[in-house]
Parts: sequence; C-alpha cells; structure tokens
Amino acid sequence: MDCGRLGALMFAVAVAGAGSVATAADDETCAACHGQRGGEARFVDMEAFGASIHGKNRCVSCHADAVEVPHPAKLVPVSCSRCHRVESQIYLQSDHGRAVARGQSEAAACKDCHGHTHTLQNSRKAASPVNRRNIERTCARCHENGAMMSKFQLSEQHPVVSYDLTVHGTAARQGRLNSAVCTDCHGSHDLHGASNGASRIFWRNTPETCGRCHANVLSVYKMSIHGQAAAQGIKEAPVCTSCHGEHTIRPMTDKSSLVYRGAVTKTCAGCHAQERVALKFGLPADRLPSYLDTYHGLAAKRGDLRVANCASCHGFHDILPSSDPRSSINRVNLAGTCGRCHPGASERLAKGWVHGPPGSKHWSLTLARWFYLIVIPLTIGGMVLHNLLDLVRKAQRPSHVPAGTPEGLRLTIGERWQHGINLVCFVALAYSGFALKYPDSTWLALLAPLGEAGRRGLHRWTALAFCLLAVYHLGYLALAARGRKILRELLPGPGDVREVFARLRYYLGAGPAPEHGHGHFHYAEKVEYWSLVWGSFVMIVTGVILIFNNVAMRHFEPWLPDLATIIHFYEAILACTAIVVWHFYLVIFDPDIYPMNMAWLTGYIRRRTPGAKEKDR
Repeated sequence: MDCGRLGALMFAVAVAGAGSVATAADDETCAACHGQRGGEARFVDMEAFGASIHGKNRCVSCHADAVEVPHPAKLVPVSCSRCHRVESQIYLQSDHGRAVARGQSEAAACKDCHGHTHTLQNSRKAASPVNRRNIERTCARCHENGAMMSKFQLSEQHPVVSYDLTVHGTAARQGRLNSAVCTDCHGSHDLHGASNGASRIFWRNTPETCGRCHANVLSVYKMSIHGQAAAQGIKEAPVCTSCHGEHTIRPMTDKSSLVYRGAVTKTCAGCHAQERVALKFGLPADRLPSYLDTYHGLAAKRGDLRVANCASCHGFHDILPSSDPRSSINRVNLAGTCGRCHPGASERLAKGWVHGPPGSKHWSLTLARWFYLIVIPLTIGGMVLHNLLDLVRKAQRPSHVPAGTPEGLRLTIGERWQHGINLVCFVALAYSGFALKYPDSTWLALLAPLGEAGRRGLHRWTALAFCLLAVYHLGYLALAARGRKILRELLPGPGDVREVFARLRYYLGAGPAPEHGHGHFHYAEKVEYWSLVWGSFVMIVTGVILIFNNVAMRHFEPWLPDLATIIHFYEAILACTAIVVWHFYLVIFDPDIYPMNMAWLTGYIRRRTPGAKEKDR
C-alpha cells in the first residue's frame, strides 16, 4: 500500500476510534477500506473499477448516503435511475421491471444484464455482457434455466437453443455482427410479451421490428395486400413471423423452413384453407383443393420442387389481388408470370385457369374423371363376377379330374423374355408411379430413400424400357412368321362370341363345359392381351405429354397436361386392379391351372380339365 492510502486509513481509524466528528468521503478514503482484501469492508477491485465505464465517477455519485466516514453500516441500495432516468422509466414499464417491482427475484434487474456496476463495461467492449456477441449468453443465463423459467409458462421453453438453429443464430455463430440477436427482436429496456401492444414482437409491430434490418422487404410488404391489411389492424393478416416463423426461422433452402419450396403451399394453406378466414373476407374456399387438382398440385404432392407453388405465381412479399394491374396474376401480366417457367407457352397458359370458379375448368377433365369412375367399377366388377362363376362351377366337378399332360409349346424362349421384361417393367412402373402420387404412404416407403428425383428417374427410365419393349413386340408381330401367326390367332372372331355364350350356359348349369379353342387363344386371353395393348398405348401417350409438358402446352391447350394426369392415374388403377383380378386368376387361381401356369418359365402349360390340347405353333 502506498503512503497516501496508509495515512488515510490510519486517519480514518483514529477518527472512528476517538469518536470525533466524521470527515468527508472521497475515493481515496473509500479505497482505504474497500480496496483491501480480507477486511471487514466489502472488497472493491479499484483497478477494475477504474477501467469500467463508471471508473470516472466518484464513489458517492452512486452511494449518495456515504458522504462521510464513517458511514452507516447499511447503505441505501444504489439506484441506477439517478443517472439513467430515461432508460429506467422505460425499464420500469417492461415485463422485467414490473416483475422486479412485484418482488420476483427471478426477474432481470440492471446488474443481471449489464454486469456489476463496479466492473460494468461499455456495450462496445468485447467483455461487456450486453455486447452484441454476448447477448445470447446473457439472456441464456435465465431463459435456459428450466427450473427458474418453468413457473412463468413461457411459449419458448429453450429459446436460446432454438435460436441457435435459426438463420440468425447461425449467422451470429459465424461472427456476423449484423445478425439479429435477442434484443433486436424483443427489445432491451423496453422488453414486453408478445400479447402487449407496446411489444416489438406484438403481431402488428412485427413488420417494423423485422424492417429495421430488412428495410427493402418492409417497403415491398407494406405495399402488398397482406401489409395493407395488417396496417388496418386485421389480425388475420400474415406478418413476417406468420410465414417465416419466430424461433424456427430457417434459410429458404432448408427443408425445415416454412418458406422452403416444398413447404410454401402448406404455409399459405394455414390461412387460406381455413373456412373461417374464407368466410370473413369473402375468399374462395377451394383455393387449396383447386390447386392440388392441377398438374402443378399433383406434382408438388409427390415432392417435385420444380413445379409452381403459391409464391411462384402470386409472389411472396409483393402479393397483390388479381384486380391490381401490378399483380403478377393480373390478366395482363399472366403471360409473363407463366413464361418464367414455360417459355413459349405463356400466351396459351394465360388463357387457362388454376383457381377458377366452379365450372371454369375444361369439360374434358370432368368427363375423363367420370368416365373412369364408371368404367373401372363396371370392368373390375364384371371380371370378379366372371371369375366367381367359373370358380364355383369348377368346384362342383369330381375331385378325381386328371392332372392332364403338357400341351404343345406355348411360349418360345424369346416370348418368355418378352413376358419377363414386361413383368419387371409393369411392377416397377406401378410401384414407382404410386410412390410419386403418394410419397408419404407407408407401403411405398421402399423408395423413400431415393427422394422425389430418384423416384421420378426410376419411373421414367423404366417407362423408356417399356416403350422399347413395345417397339420390339410390334416388330416381332409384323416380321416374324410365328409372330404373325400369333397375331392372327389373337384377333377376335365369331368363335369367341360362341365360346362366351357356351361358357355362360355352362356357368348356369344349362350346358356342358366348352373346350378351349383349338390352335388359338380362348376369349379370356384375348380380352387380356388387347386390354394390355390399349392400356399401354394410353399410358405411353399420356406419359409423353407429362414428361414433355412444356412442348405440349406450347402447341396445345393448357388443360392438356391436367387431362393427361387424370387419365394416366386412373388408367394405372384400372391396369393394376385388372392384373390382380383377371390375370392372376387365369394363371394362378383357376382350378384347371392351380398352383400356376408355368408357361412363362418352361414354355408349356398343363391343364386339369380333359379336352382338346392346343397344337404346337
């Protein structure tokens, strides 16, 4: 200790011991007692205090009742408001300030955020708890303390942990000082809960809060129909957090982001699919269903990120009603909007409808849907009835029907290869196609690791293989002698009609069991073959339209892809169901064939029913 401080200490002790009149306190006098470790007086690191933001102040500036030495043993608590009057008035109205006034010890007071007054640093100093780099840790001391915060029922149980995962938290960890921290959104001395109209995060104030950093976005949002509605006090109007989230804000490239391309439609539907919102503001209630029924909607449901979502057409911060000439969906601007994705097809697309009123869609779409809704039950129902009649009639025969002998060669090795490739293609096309239509279905989870792009690639490459097989088969039928003979035998004729009626009489017990045709296919096989030909033709044509949709829309009407989508889907349902009901019965469950027609492996067929055998072809 230097001589000056020692002398001051000795003088203070002497005065106190003698009970003489107290002397005026100055910083040196205070340091004589409080600057010593281990003494009775509370220790103050005078060197640290001198380096603090308060270091130029006198001790009595804060400890106003210690103007004389000796001073009272218990001093009046220091009030920061003596100097920081404006900040204190604001703080006392905040949630923290009111909680402190109520005596809640957990509530943050000045020192809890800024640090102890004797060591308090300027917020620009890296050591300050309220330096931008340290704000997160400072708030976390209380708000990440689950035991402390549990009784306050806050909406965010772990706000700092969730903040760290956001785009703002990521930027802060990277050292970017312009990234938003807790106080930028919630305030500091003026902190209030989200339900308080004075809060920065009150729904109506949110755009201005975010706009402090995102000024350009704010100016565009204010012009939009959402911004105008929010300014009028309409609570249903979306603000920044309605679409981007709060402690869940992610980059738009993040799959967990509310504004990720694959999530935008769901985010918009959160409001626009609500019946209450639609009724209150006179909005069409079918916005989401009418979009999901389109080519865009169906592709979006299967995970295709390239197709148009809500924001692709309507915009995002600049959304305006279609009646506004500045709107991207105004009739004058539609060609340019559609042309962003469909160059050359924009004029035709501008004439179409996406969210048209009832009856605005092309009549062909409704006709196609109703056609299949009628044809599929009738077709499959007829097949089921035919097979049941056949099964019941054959079950009435004696059990000692001979197993029979192999018939003549049914399929050559080349024909078996064609059947095998067709089998693999059909299964792969059906499974991958339904996986694209219903990407979240459990029974289609086998292809989930491939993602939408992988499922789409599998479907299209398999479709190409199927098309090549079809070309080969047509060449086989036209150029090979055996192929031409098979084609002639597959052509329907009067004999098939007679066989149908003979079999019906047999099923009804009015006649004997008819024999299978000699040297040709019976009517059930012909029905199956020509159904396959027709279905393949329809699936190939509609598939090509869907793959080359831009070309189709450039040269044809805009409803054509939607029509192709409907037909492709329902034709797939019809084909798959027919295979299970018709083909499986003919080659597996038919009592004359059971347990299986082995021609697809061995080339030969064995029937149990006695009768004429097919000749070698």
